[in-house]
Amino acid sequence: MTHSSPNRRQLLRSAIALGSAAVVPSLLPSSAFAQSQQDADRAADVAADRIIAAIHRPRIPQREIRITDFGAVPDGTTDTTQALANAIQSAHRRGGGRVVVPSGTWATGPIHLLSRVELHLVEGATLLFHTDPAAYLPTVYSRWQGIELMNYSPLIYAYGQHDIALTGNGVLDGQASTDNWYTWGKPGGSDFSALEATANAGIPVPERDGANYHLRPCFVEPYRCERVLVEGVTLRNSPFWNLHPTLCQDVTIRNVTVESTGPNTDGCDPESCDGVLIEGVSFNTGDDCIAVKAGRNTDGRRVNVPCQNLVVQNSTFANGHGGITLGSEMTGGIRNVYGRDLTMSSTGLRAGHRLKTNSVRGGFLENSHVYRVNVQAIGGPLLLIDFNYGEGDTGTYPPTVTDINLSHWSVASASQGWDIQGYADDPVGTVRLSDVTIDGPLSKANTAVNVTDLELDHVVINGVEQ
Repeated sequence: MTHSSPNRRQLLRSAIALGSAAVVPSLLPSSAFAQSQQDADRAADVAADRIIAAIHRPRIPQREIRITDFGAVPDGTTDTTQALANAIQSAHRRGGGRVVVPSGTWATGPIHLLSRVELHLVEGATLLFHTDPAAYLPTVYSRWQGIELMNYSPLIYAYGQHDIALTGNGVLDGQASTDNWYTWGKPGGSDFSALEATANAGIPVPERDGANYHLRPCFVEPYRCERVLVEGVTLRNSPFWNLHPTLCQDVTIRNVTVESTGPNTDGCDPESCDGVLIEGVSFNTGDDCIAVKAGRNTDGRRVNVPCQNLVVQNSTFANGHGGITLGSEMTGGIRNVYGRDLTMSSTGLRAGHRLKTNSVRGGFLENSHVYRVNVQAIGGPLLLIDFNYGEGDTGTYPPTVTDINLSHWSVASASQGWDIQGYADDPVGTVRLSDVTIDGPLSKANTAVNVTDLELDHVVINGVEQ
């Protein structure tokens, strides 16, 4: 990581004060810059590796239980909800084990995992989830757009469990479409406003009844769990967010495929978690591919738990609003995010590294490193920092955003390099872009407004160093 001289910092700040994109050449010679980049990479890799080493995988006994032993029928129509529940409970009572879903199509309602149980879908197995909301009652303790409530059960759910896993090469199909779940309201609708009003009024969570609203459930949501693994499976047609580990510790998501392009179908949204590895995942989504979160507004301040120590690596991003996104539900704060060795491949991706917040959220976004990224195409900026998301500057909780780092980005096509917009009385802190190359001209000018320190080192756009 390079450190600009005082003169260079002054030039950068002057350019920013004028509301223009900072265009200042690197003052380091190539050899010194190369060494500084090696040092920066080494430091980031060491920090990321340390996080990964501290994440523990589930400990699950080797015994296997097949759902067919409990009456499950693979005809795609016979309800296997109870057979799955009985198999999971049997494994749990025996001290844990692997519940196997054999090849075939199995119709089911919600699945609730218990401690030391792994749900394993063999290749050729498909779990086909019911689309009748009544199948997902009674309500369970959940979090929706950063606010806790008792809501319709996620399709796969666990609360307060430890050592749980969802594995295999099978398919999870939520069957969500415009004929069912997608007819329900969007996050900014009246139902969500009613829920937020209960939180603002201090209504206890058990009395916030999601059955009174139309708030679509997540696909997979472990809540207050320890040592969680999701590996190998394919998720399709989610009603809402696909993977939503919440208030969890030690989460590993590996070699998963997410194919859900409906409204608000975020790929993976770790919320208020500590220790998360997302590795080898393929994202094609209808919203953010990854969105790191930490609660929202009044309710987020009540819970007040950050999301921290996350590593995203060796993953691919196709369509989505943002590749690696922080916020906007970030009231508890987000820190120590490392994304490395990534591929972004579609103009349907609106931003590479996206940070969204406002003065209603509060909280902090700090120490983010996204590096060694190969961008074949992207439909927006590499870096988007937006303080005017959602409610905009209408609150009394100014966010803190600083120490945001992009390095080693090789970009074949993008519409914009960076779009950074803070508040005049609450500017974005330090942002560093180094060794970034964008081939071809941009269709939109770079923007840097209300930024304390924007550092550009060896940033080349259309053959011109910035």
